Amino acid sequence: MKKHAYIFFSFLCITVLFVSSCSNDDTAIPEDPEVINNPVEHDLTEEQLRIVDYFKEVALGFEFGSASRVTRKWKSQMKIFVDGDPSPALKTELDNIISEINALTTDGFKIQIVDSFDQSNYHLFFGTGTAYASIYPDQRDFVENNWGLFYLLWNSSNELTSGHMYVDTRRANDMAQKHLLREELTQSLGLARDSKKYPESIFQSDWTTTNQYAQIDKELIQLLYHSDMATGLNRFDVDPILIQLLKEE
Repeated sequence: MKKHAYIFFSFLCITVLFVSSCSNDDTAIPEDPEVINNPVEHDLTEEQLRIVDYFKEVALGFEFGSASRVTRKWKSQMKIFVDGDPSPALKTELDNIISEINALTTDGFKIQIVDSFDQSNYHLFFGTGTAYASIYPDQRDFVENNWGLFYLLWNSSNELTSGHMYVDTRRANDMAQKHLLREELTQSLGLARDSKKYPESIFQSDWTTTNQYAQIDKELIQLLYHSDMATGLNRFDVDPILIQLLKEE
């Protein structure tokens, strides 16, 4: 079965006074003009329409590369091997993030930490970009200017099958490390695109240090990891499912 892989990252620029987030493309992601402007019947509130809009912006495709704009998610358990030099605070933060995600999923998907690389399907590395690139040489060109990134593989059914990520524990301060951990791990669920819409969201494309999920972030995780949400759905296929799930809330 053919596998596909793409690399995604938080691209950070260092200035004399501060660290800010920069995109490879300085233009904002355009508003979605076709959100619910199709024949699908709906009776959603304005807030629910915003959730549909945000889901289609964040959960379809990836920020970089040419992968199709469809839903992708894990159908198997995500088994994380933690490697490198995480601080006790980062280990605690990871446990908290996993607990939050596991509490939001209802399709049987769960994240667990395993004891060895051989048991895992996801490698989470804490350390320098150089050390990470020594394990994954294809990332060498990206780590110099990036304090966090993730990499995913999926099968022909658009089911995520494995991946890896890193958080730079040398250049990023404690707060930034926690933010990068939450952002990259959450995007590794298949919510892989950034947006400028909600400053409080973990998917905000501008650099922030938010270390918690906004309510709309929780909604997106719940929708993607609902048993009625399939993989391989494009922007039109996903509308009736999103509408039905939101009506049932």
